[in-house]
Amino acid sequence: MDKSTLPGPVSILHDPAAVEAAIRQMANRLNVDLAALQPAEPAIALCVMTGGIVLTGQLLPLLDFPLELDYVHATRYGDATVGGQLRWIARPKRSLQGRVVILLDDILDEGVTLQQIQAYCREQGASQVLTAVLVNKLREGKCDVKAEYVGLDVPDLYVFGYGMDCSGLWRNAPGIYALHESSTEVDA
Repeated sequence: MDKSTLPGPVSILHDPAAVEAAIRQMANRLNVDLAALQPAEPAIALCVMTGGIVLTGQLLPLLDFPLELDYVHATRYGDATVGGQLRWIARPKRSLQGRVVILLDDILDEGVTLQQIQAYCREQGASQVLTAVLVNKLREGKCDVKAEYVGLDVPDLYVFGYGMDCSGLWRNAPGIYALHESSTEVDA
């Protein structure tokens, strides 16, 4: 990793093997749960762009039930490190009416974005909205939002890799990294 493009020192929180194992566990749980639900129509996997694309790409081949794929693009961050007002860029193209929707996102941080996307799916008539996030940030003051499927927990630090960016870069980092703006210790 070229550390010169990072705004500060970093440390690795979860290596690629741990991330891949977490994704497999999420897939196993989803396979069991969807078999029990037996939806009348195929579920819709709804990738939350842009961060959710890596999780979606790695999770879908592990799912053993029929599904359709669509996406939603709503952001509070853009390339910034601090969230602002939710901005809708793209809404799903498929009808959600009466469907089981599985939201796939990179991180549950403050929960504002996921909460609003979940509400949108319910307003569009989804019979059930399940949420799968690769990373759950352990922080105070989250919205009252829940992810049924969580890959890994991380401390309340700015994290990137596996779909999460650092100032628009490093979504492709092989692992989950934390940015430490005032730290002098670097593990990556």
